[in-house]
Amino acid sequence: MSDTPVSVTGQLLEKDIKKLARASRTSTVGPTALYYAGVTAPMISAGMALMSKNAFGALGMTPYWQLLLSAIFAALAGIVWYLIFMRWSYRHKTGRGDELQSETQIAVEDEIVTLKRGPLEVRVQRSALQKVIDKRGYTIVQFDGVDPWIIPDRWFDKNKAALKAFQMQLKGK
Repeated sequence: MSDTPVSVTGQLLEKDIKKLARASRTSTVGPTALYYAGVTAPMISAGMALMSKNAFGALGMTPYWQLLLSAIFAALAGIVWYLIFMRWSYRHKTGRGDELQSETQIAVEDEIVTLKRGPLEVRVQRSALQKVIDKRGYTIVQFDGVDPWIIPDRWFDKNKAALKAFQMQLKGK
């Protein structure tokens, strides 16, 4: 490797962040949705069943109708809770902080990989670099303990040699 740092600078777009999210996520359902759908929805259903059974019993309904109607109310409460929180758990805004407004610079030196964006600077030891994935249109850099980074090919102004050289520098070759 050379002693000369290699760097690239560019602006992230919303589509880049979406590509990064798709490439780095292992599931389409996030932890918030799982929690609300898998933990609280059954508790809401059980609570609704108990409350409606007691209410129907106080109205003098037979045990059959108490059970049937409280089961229906519980199912509806669980479904409504699930649908509301599945919708609320979606992200409504792409990107974090000024990720889409500030220019990003990624530099590769011998033992350090650096990302600079506005007032933010992240320095990562090369030993933490796990994987460099080059896809059509972008490169994903995965680290141990740091969120992955995306480097769109357009930052290289259609200079394929510069892109390949940067990818090789990242890979340590």
